[in-house]
Amino acid sequence: MFMNYLSLTQVALALLLAAVAAQAESGGVSFQREIRPLLSDNCFFCHGPDEKHRKADLRLDTREGAFADLGGYHAIVPGKPEESAILQRMNHTDPDELMPPPESRKSLTKAQIDLVRQWIADGAEWQEHWSFIPPQRPTVPGGAAPWGNSPVDAFIFRAAEQRGLRPSEEADRETLIRRVTLDLTGLPPTLEEIDAFLADTSSDAYEKVVDRLLESTHYGEHMARYWLDAARYGDTHGLHLDNYREIWPYRDWVVTAFNDNKPFDVFTTEQLAGDLLEDPTEDQLVATGFNRCHVTTNEGGSIKEEVYVRNVVDRVVTTGSVFMGLTFECTRCHDHKFDPLSMKDFYSMFAYFNSIDGSPMDGNRKDHAPILKMTTPAQKKELAALQKKKDELAARLNEPWTEIDALQARWEKELEKEERKDLPKGVRGALGKPGDQRSDDERERVRAHFRGKVCEEADLVSLRDALKEATDARAALDKSIPTTLIYRERKEAKPAFILTRGEYDQRGEEVSRETPSVLPPRKEGTPNNRLGLAQWLLDPGHPLTARVAVNRFWQQCFGIGLVKTAEDFGSQGEPPSHPELLDWLAVEFMETGWDVKALMKLFVMSGTYRQSSVVTPEILERDPDNRFYARGPRFRLDGEVLRDQALAASGLLVVKSGGPGVKPPQPDGLWFAVGYSGSNTVRFKADEGPDKVHRRTLYTFFKRTAPPPQMSTFDGPSREACIVRRERTNTPLQALLLMNDPQYVEAARALAERGIREGGSQWDDRLRHMFRLVTGRRATAEELTDLRNGFSADRIYYAERMDAAKQLIEIGERPVDADVPANELAALTMVANLLFNLDEVIMKN
Repeated sequence: MFMNYLSLTQVALALLLAAVAAQAESGGVSFQREIRPLLSDNCFFCHGPDEKHRKADLRLDTREGAFADLGGYHAIVPGKPEESAILQRMNHTDPDELMPPPESRKSLTKAQIDLVRQWIADGAEWQEHWSFIPPQRPTVPGGAAPWGNSPVDAFIFRAAEQRGLRPSEEADRETLIRRVTLDLTGLPPTLEEIDAFLADTSSDAYEKVVDRLLESTHYGEHMARYWLDAARYGDTHGLHLDNYREIWPYRDWVVTAFNDNKPFDVFTTEQLAGDLLEDPTEDQLVATGFNRCHVTTNEGGSIKEEVYVRNVVDRVVTTGSVFMGLTFECTRCHDHKFDPLSMKDFYSMFAYFNSIDGSPMDGNRKDHAPILKMTTPAQKKELAALQKKKDELAARLNEPWTEIDALQARWEKELEKEERKDLPKGVRGALGKPGDQRSDDERERVRAHFRGKVCEEADLVSLRDALKEATDARAALDKSIPTTLIYRERKEAKPAFILTRGEYDQRGEEVSRETPSVLPPRKEGTPNNRLGLAQWLLDPGHPLTARVAVNRFWQQCFGIGLVKTAEDFGSQGEPPSHPELLDWLAVEFMETGWDVKALMKLFVMSGTYRQSSVVTPEILERDPDNRFYARGPRFRLDGEVLRDQALAASGLLVVKSGGPGVKPPQPDGLWFAVGYSGSNTVRFKADEGPDKVHRRTLYTFFKRTAPPPQMSTFDGPSREACIVRRERTNTPLQALLLMNDPQYVEAARALAERGIREGGSQWDDRLRHMFRLVTGRRATAEELTDLRNGFSADRIYYAERMDAAKQLIEIGERPVDADVPANELAALTMVANLLFNLDEVIMKN
């Protein structure tokens, strides 16, 4: 509770500073930044978009409603605060007349009421909500910033200067290369990369590092991690049995798309509607897995219609969050209480996503239709060869064969004296007729049975066995080919209805496919399907898509988006800290071809990004959350990056791309605790071998009802729903995991062995080498002394407890270096374990 209170206090302080600066700059109160959020938070619930819940016929979310004649009086009279009923009610002493009413548990401070008074006195200028107005490229502020070389820095510097903040000096080179390497690849830089950067005195040395990182295959893996949170990707169904679901080819498609720098508009279109493109490629079909990542079920007792509605609702809500930053889920049951979105808007969007060619029930299968088989060219060739061989053998088995036909005739004659109960019904019926009275089908049925099941003539048996072998080989190969879930439209669109209170069985008015009325209409000539929906989202006149995208990419680099509430660009969301910069970036992103790599380069090349992250008391007091960027970004790394960093620094990381999810060690029983006995994921069995155990965390198998603890402990989502902004906490449990998780312990031992192998013959040199491998910088004399003292104490401790030393160093897959005394390796392992827990190692500085 204290942390939540502190966070709210910090936000309030930041917004107050912003308000003061905005007033100083404009000479008045900002409606967008101060008045609209105040009205939204305190008034819209009863006087907002939801007509059924609106009180006193007063609407304060629109210009017409706010200034309407209410029967001889007005809520707001521009220029006349004393005649404005809204102020009278805000100041009323009678609890029955006070607004907001006491039972709402909301209240306004004197400072807030004074803001409203000043706004009305200034003329009550009204503006539509900023996020529903298409972005226009603003003029880049003039004058040279003291650092930086881009429009980003010009906007940032002007806003910081207005708040009495001055930029920090540029971070030192070791910090900078570690920061940008983590941000663009999710991995730390190697010592060779650090040394090359330190030695490069050219003016574009840093830019060369950035360009190299953007071309790394690790770039796509790191970028995909954020997208998969939003796409709610997982390796299991997510409900009831939570069985295995095969959709990892979609994950690999996302990685490749980022590495290939697929333009964001194409990236969006292929995921929303790749199947509706003309002659879609296999990759474009794989991309539609975005629409299939939602939680599904086949639980006994489930109602098919209810599951269908739930599946489609998830697609609508995810699309709204990912591409528009709107809280669509609020409109499933009623009109939105804060934003101009209605139930009709929701179910008109529902109509775009409800016509999948497949059952809503997943059958507990890994390959719940519609699916695509991911057959490689080599596999296609092998399948064709096996099919050809199978066809040839089957033809030979069925061709005229005098000797075999004679044996068949003899067999039929012998059957006349025997019971025929063991024969298939169709064969038995045909044998009941004379041979010349049988139909062609009956003759074929008898011959196939005799040659396939009865005859034991050597040549025939050999041919039959060869056919079975070819048939089994083809079936085995076909079964081994992975599948992935895709979206495919049924031939006839399914009707959609407004569902009363959101209940699946309470159908109301039928609705057609339409985009939300508050946003620009879909252009004529575009198809009214998911492809047209994608084109609508990507139209330059759409006010949200580009803003939402650039905000999340900014969030990746700086920890907090320009709009902190990346999931909510509506009235209840936080206004942008730098609205002009956000619009400039959105327009730039669209006009440069939706180039994601260019955008990321723009961010990390900026002087804003390259500042030192050292916090001074003055900066902390004026800008505790670093919303105005008078210092560089500093925040705790995500769980995936922490694990990958440990594997990379220790030398354990296996660089291998793609394929099915792997299962590194985790505590026993986690899956069983939430599983059903009939589930094929009820028991966790860790993989063996470094090619699986030491791969990047991106490729870890993701069971939704029991997510990998290495991720969830560090606030990783369960992927049961779309998440575009992770919470970030710091807890003792995280330190316990870093110190005790077998993978981190094994990484610590591998780092110790690497220090011995690469650091030289002296212990001090080895300690220095290990420190630099983990932190990216050289240890100070004081730090080296601390490391030496810790190592010496632990070496004595383990010399007296050799069994404990051996138990420690034998954790993990990697064989122990037998040439190093166990107590020395154990002591150095403890030093490495300490290094992985250093504040500067678990933080991005």
